[in-house]
Amino acid sequence: MNNILRYSCLVFSVSACISSADKLAAVHPNAIKPSVITQQVAFDTDDPAIWIHPTDSSSSLVIGTDKNEAGALFVFDLEGKVVKKSIPLNRPNNVDIVQGFLINGKRMDIAVTTERGTNMIRVFSLPDLEVIDGGGIPVFEGEKERSPMGISLYTRPADKAVFAIVGRKNGPADRYLWQYQLQGNADGTISAKKVRSFGKFSGKKEIEAITVDNELGYVYYSDEQTGIRKYYADPAQHSDAELSLFAQHGFVSDHEGLAIYKTAPDAGYIVASNQQNNSIMLYPRQGNPDAPHQHELIAEIPISAVECDGLEITTINLGQRFPKGMLVAMSNGKVFHYYDWREIDQRLKK
Repeated sequence: MNNILRYSCLVFSVSACISSADKLAAVHPNAIKPSVITQQVAFDTDDPAIWIHPTDSSSSLVIGTDKNEAGALFVFDLEGKVVKKSIPLNRPNNVDIVQGFLINGKRMDIAVTTERGTNMIRVFSLPDLEVIDGGGIPVFEGEKERSPMGISLYTRPADKAVFAIVGRKNGPADRYLWQYQLQGNADGTISAKKVRSFGKFSGKKEIEAITVDNELGYVYYSDEQTGIRKYYADPAQHSDAELSLFAQHGFVSDHEGLAIYKTAPDAGYIVASNQQNNSIMLYPRQGNPDAPHQHELIAEIPISAVECDGLEITTINLGQRFPKGMLVAMSNGKVFHYYDWREIDQRLKK
């Protein structure tokens, strides 16, 4: 295991797009610089997802939320240029993607986002970004506290069933997250059925960042200012017991964006955003050899994204600029940063 790389990053706040290397370096002199910074959205970037082109990975796209009452989903190419924008959405928060979802006998790629202002999740086809949810899918029905925020999609390997795991702004100390099975309808739309509620909550702030490890069958979520919690992702496991609470130390304030970088079928890194320290924290995906649910910090690496809220990772070769995949991170300034994973890999080998 590599030695822990510790950096004391300066908390640095900006309100406009970061456009020069000098300004980026001001975050921390050793911060990794992005290969690409996207064009600005209208209001406030929050969370990204990555769509992989089925035949030409260098033509893949990034989908990101613009969090506002008059917000939207934005689609960016790998140069960071806006290529499409969704219909207006009332405070879209987080977004995730599944490719090859079955609808009325046809496979389709979809993006699912939470819409806080309407207490719904919204579903769009990709890459054309057309609405296919019949006007929206209500979530947390019957609950006093709704306001959906985080979302992650789990595809069960055995039968390819797809589930949306949804977090919210506030809620009870137990069964804080709700899980829905997505269903394709004969009219080409998608609906959802609640299959379980689970997950502890400290009550300190909120639960926003959620990620799923499809192959290993786990879901992780950031209980802000407390740690990262781990559960089984499959509702058929018949166990809602918490498997682990880790990453309880080393964060300045909020535990935020979560994603997984896979180096092998059962190995890689769980990556979390240390939001107020402008850095990412990396933990072993596979846990310890004799304790698979024990995830100890491998490294902390400073990045140039300021107050990163949401992030996403792909290991797919996206062409000459990102041959080992990339990390996409939200940054203040209404933008997303694209990072070449080779830069992160070099820090891990030091």
